[in-house]
Amino acid sequence: MGELFWIFISALLINNFTLSYFLGICPFLGVSNKLDTAFRMGLAIIFVQLITAVCAWALNTYILIYAPYLRLISFIIVIASTVQFVEMVIKKLSPELFRALGIYLPLITTNCAILGLALFQTNKGYGLVEGLVYALGAGGGITLALVIMAGIREETRILDIPKLLHGTALNLIIAGILSMAFMGFAGLFSAN
Repeated sequence: MGELFWIFISALLINNFTLSYFLGICPFLGVSNKLDTAFRMGLAIIFVQLITAVCAWALNTYILIYAPYLRLISFIIVIASTVQFVEMVIKKLSPELFRALGIYLPLITTNCAILGLALFQTNKGYGLVEGLVYALGAGGGITLALVIMAGIREETRILDIPKLLHGTALNLIIAGILSMAFMGFAGLFSAN
């Protein structure tokens, strides 16, 4: 149980996919305008990562045993089909969220964080349970990064900030500071 906890904490904070590995930057910068939209996008990413973790484990365990060279292609196919399913569900259940996420929802298909999860999980040799915990932690980390960024961006709209820093410049400065802040978790937990 302790090992699962550390896998989760490591993926959530220490090795945060967005702020440590710089994976999933497109939705991080594109969808983090509003807190609500960022949180929902995070939930969609968590769902896709959980499905991807199960499929990656199944592919590695039962299908790609003798053909590991097909791993990358297989993962891309699984991710693309999962995202299409999520897109159809969100369009049916919440059309306003579908419109709010816009182009960033289908971009989950090309989100390197999803593919990174499948590859990292495989390379670390995680079983089904470890893979699911890793996916939950990684998805939670991306969601955490999205929500923190969205909260800060909402606050910056009411602050008196020089016009030179508005827009992309300010967003990249905030992202850099968040990334440095998350690097502090590595030292905090490595002592244990």
